[in-house]
Amino acid sequence: MSVSSEDIAEEIRTTIPGTEEIIVQYLSGYLLDLDDAAEDEDVLQVTRTILASAVPFPSRKSRDVQLDKVMGTLGQLLAEPLRKRDEQNRAGKTSGLVRLDKVMDMSKTAVMSNTIAFSESVDLESINKGKASRVDVKKLEKQEAKLKAKIEKRSKRNLYEGSKLLDQHRKQQDYEELFMKINPLDAASASKNKSKDIHLPSIDVNFGSNRILSGASLTLAHGRRYGIIGRNGVGKSTLLRHIAMRDVPIPPHITILFVEQEIVGDDTTALDSVLKADVWRDVLLREEATLNARLAELDGEGDDKRFEDAREEAQTRLAEVHARLAEMEAESGPARAAALLAGLGFSEADQSRPTKSFSGGWRMRLALARALFVKPALLLLDEPSNHIDLNALAWLEDYLQTWSGTLLVVSHDRAFLDAVATDIIHQHSGRLDYYKGNFTQFYSTKSERDRNLRKEYDTQMDYRKHLQAFIDRWRYNANRAAQAQSKIKILEKLPDLQPPEVDETETFKFSESEKISPPVLQLNEVTFGYTPEHIILQGVNIDVGLDSRIAIVGPNGAGKSTLIKLLTGELKPFAGHVSQNGRLRIGYFAQHHVDTLTPTMTPVQFLASKFPGKTEQEYRAHLGNFQISGMTGLQLIGTLSGGQKSRVAFAVLSLLRPHVLLLDEPTNHLDIEGLDALMAALSAWNGGVILISHDERFITTVAKELWVCADGHATKFRGDVQAYKSLIVSNIKAKP
Repeated sequence: MSVSSEDIAEEIRTTIPGTEEIIVQYLSGYLLDLDDAAEDEDVLQVTRTILASAVPFPSRKSRDVQLDKVMGTLGQLLAEPLRKRDEQNRAGKTSGLVRLDKVMDMSKTAVMSNTIAFSESVDLESINKGKASRVDVKKLEKQEAKLKAKIEKRSKRNLYEGSKLLDQHRKQQDYEELFMKINPLDAASASKNKSKDIHLPSIDVNFGSNRILSGASLTLAHGRRYGIIGRNGVGKSTLLRHIAMRDVPIPPHITILFVEQEIVGDDTTALDSVLKADVWRDVLLREEATLNARLAELDGEGDDKRFEDAREEAQTRLAEVHARLAEMEAESGPARAAALLAGLGFSEADQSRPTKSFSGGWRMRLALARALFVKPALLLLDEPSNHIDLNALAWLEDYLQTWSGTLLVVSHDRAFLDAVATDIIHQHSGRLDYYKGNFTQFYSTKSERDRNLRKEYDTQMDYRKHLQAFIDRWRYNANRAAQAQSKIKILEKLPDLQPPEVDETETFKFSESEKISPPVLQLNEVTFGYTPEHIILQGVNIDVGLDSRIAIVGPNGAGKSTLIKLLTGELKPFAGHVSQNGRLRIGYFAQHHVDTLTPTMTPVQFLASKFPGKTEQEYRAHLGNFQISGMTGLQLIGTLSGGQKSRVAFAVLSLLRPHVLLLDEPTNHLDIEGLDALMAALSAWNGGVILISHDERFITTVAKELWVCADGHATKFRGDVQAYKSLIVSNIKAKP
């Protein structure tokens, strides 16, 4: 009976339900491809060890029972493959081939060659002595390199999944331990009078067997703010992780901090969480308290010399600790932390709440506040605008413009990059290209350069064709042969230009909506709260038509998503009236749309489950309207990137053939090309659009009206997004 990877995966899922999917996929691939395992490797024991360490069990007894059960079943499933593997291993050992215990240098052996024992009394060394070698050493080295690469590639076949597992373990590593490892205490003092510029002329970055960068130059001038851009999947976040873990040789005196994941919630207050982010400050403060207690204890002792020595030693160390704390401005820590939290939207009451009481988005803000508080020499941010509202984003842009260290940020938000970046790094084709200026300047410079490259390439191609035509016509003509030979030499000397890269463009297409008569969707004097004592919105009046293009902005918790849910009918108002056209169809894109997709289905299967009755080809063609094409439509949704999942969600909305689209943060996972495609599709669509977004350019392009949710009301704003952001920043700065 043949066994498949799905059989193995299903058995692990069924017997140990809490196993993460990435571990299931990794183990099923590992057990199915036994050729990749070492001869003496007990694959079942390795599997048991991985499951025991990676899966949480309620108790040791429960763990042993479940592991015994799954190992027994896997042993039965793999009985035949394991038997064949053992037979092959035994056959290899009796085939006459002998593996040496150690490497032998044949050039240093005695006159009688040691190979005689393996070659039935023929002395290979004696036979070949005196004969010149005909081996081409260069070709041999080239073939050896190819063979080595082939072996490495085979051994890393499942390393993509393995890398993910390793990365997860790294993420779970204790923050304090990791911080002290990456940024030693003497790093700050060692950096005095040393350059904090980074120049690495040639770096290679891999993710598993995939080459992200090859011989790329990483150059970061201290005090500059770099925005990294590139297509989804090109490896921008991977590059940041390699820098953060010092997998590329960043000088050790340069402190690094990477904001990637939300903090783990516990009973620590938000303010204390930020203060503890500067691990060395926290360690030194604890040491200061210990030394003060020790000195107080020693003061009660006598004048014995050993007590005097202990006092002197403690006082000396205390002076060193005070100097370090003064150097890092420890006294101003609480005030700085409170100001950072306030800027990111935390009220005074919020700052005293335990971190476990905050949602994922707010914990991401905490992680951002912690990084800003530490003030590393090199700050790494990965899509910071995805997790904050427009108010906090306006403050963050203003704050980062005065950042004294080096900033390296991955972002698809053009307005954010325009406000913050002094340089742009374009990551593509395994290399890094550098441009001075913000995103708008980069786009202008790159477009001009691409036009010039295309013009130069086309001109040379035309010249080559002209020369080749002359050569072909007169090459064998006696009178013109000399001229033809001259043209051949000119052709050979021309530089070999590569065709310029063509920027990939994307297009989205929403199904046309049918006309319906007004009123389409209205809220009249609507009031809503989750409890009568806690009213979120009151007296809201809004009229949505097929030509409406409305953007809703405001701080988190002000009622933006609540307003959307009142329009969909998901929430019922305490007072007022919601009126809808009887034929109205609403498409709702939720902020956490990933939760609405089934990860174990393919995009085609998911569309078929929601809208049955079409052929597979029709579903695939519809997914193609949102750039889910080829085999991507047949991959499991759980394996898709965030941007691809967003595209699937848009495809689902389009099949509803809605009259009105309600979009809650639709840009979070889209790259710049996907965002451009979405803006163009919405601008061309003939239905109504209401959107919540922090992306200034998206709002400016799509929306005609700006509404603000604040202080329990939703009102129309007389101005554009830039004016609103300026108002927010000035209000924050005006607070004492």
